[in-house]
Amino acid sequence: MTTDVEAVFRAEYGRAVAVLVRFLGDIDLAEEAVQDAFTTAVRRWPETGVPPSPAGWIITTARNRAIDRLRREAGRGERHAQAALLHAPDAPPEEGPVRDDRLRLIFTCCHPALALPARVALTLRLLGGLTTAQIARAFLVPEPTMAQRLVRAKAKIRDARIPYRVPRDADLPDRLNGVLAVVYLIFNQGYEGQADLCAEAVRLGRLLAELMPDEPEVTGLLALMLLIDARRAARQDDSGALVPLPEQDRGRWDRDLITEGQELVRRCLRRNRPGPYQIQAAIQAVHSDARSTEATDWGQILRLYDQLMALAPSPVVALNRAVAVAETDGPSQALGLVDALDLGTYHVFHAVRADLLRRLGRGTDAVRAYEAAIALAESPAQRAFLVGRRDALKR
Repeated sequence: MTTDVEAVFRAEYGRAVAVLVRFLGDIDLAEEAVQDAFTTAVRRWPETGVPPSPAGWIITTARNRAIDRLRREAGRGERHAQAALLHAPDAPPEEGPVRDDRLRLIFTCCHPALALPARVALTLRLLGGLTTAQIARAFLVPEPTMAQRLVRAKAKIRDARIPYRVPRDADLPDRLNGVLAVVYLIFNQGYEGQADLCAEAVRLGRLLAELMPDEPEVTGLLALMLLIDARRAARQDDSGALVPLPEQDRGRWDRDLITEGQELVRRCLRRNRPGPYQIQAAIQAVHSDARSTEATDWGQILRLYDQLMALAPSPVVALNRAVAVAETDGPSQALGLVDALDLGTYHVFHAVRADLLRRLGRGTDAVRAYEAAIALAESPAQRAFLVGRRDALKR
């Protein structure tokens, strides 16, 4: 793709697919039509220039491509009727209520009838414009496996007649939770090394916040992602090695993202309808306020984790709370809390435990804990960091 077409693709692919799905009622046909439109743009725009309304051009061209295809298949009555409908003079404007269309598509992708991995993959495919190969790499599965996962998800939507709409108000809370979980999972997947996925999750979070401004958990999730993403530049050193939060150069943090995230947290506080994402965002806001680890208000962080445990208890939340306990009450008390958790298959559990043992002067035990963490770590950067910590204890 040319640079201009690539920029429009990143910004408008999901919108175009969403509008075409509304027109056609067929996800596969909508995808193919939009892809054809971008292929046409690659060929024409270098000669004619980018049109005044690139999104409108893409949507109109995709719509025409779909009409052409339906004409070719008009031997079947249903396809002929669809083609006639698309030609109707009172058809909605080409761009339509774009934002509402995208929201409908997000909720369609994240229907509870679909397995969570399929929800994430389909959301990335349809709204993010990621290729099947890119999604397969992100999830560490072979491309054919991911292709089948996407095919099955689309078939499930079609065969189960999952509606292309925002749920009724009464159903919204349960469905919204699933959507937010998918967006955050995409963000976390990206934070482990796929920057494009992080950007896509933040983009989806901004879209949801714009379309659902009265949902504080939506605002909370966006704030959480922004405050975490603000530390991206400091998370690795010049050699690419991981730098843990206490050792990061806070001068490299993105202050604009921090300012935006903190304002969103304050907005949530004013609403006084706390939820898990809002509390996690508040924890990150406390971290972002501190000039150093020593200046961090660990007491406030611990109180926030107590609140999070009351609203959404889980072993992982308890593990993170134990890290705060180590700072307020010492590593010995924190180790007792960690050892009571059933997280033996989670590499972060062993890494936290190893660090607490190191701080307590139990070097041999710490080495064994680091080795357990190394065996479970998924990314090369994580393993390299843990190996360095273990080897430092052996010297």
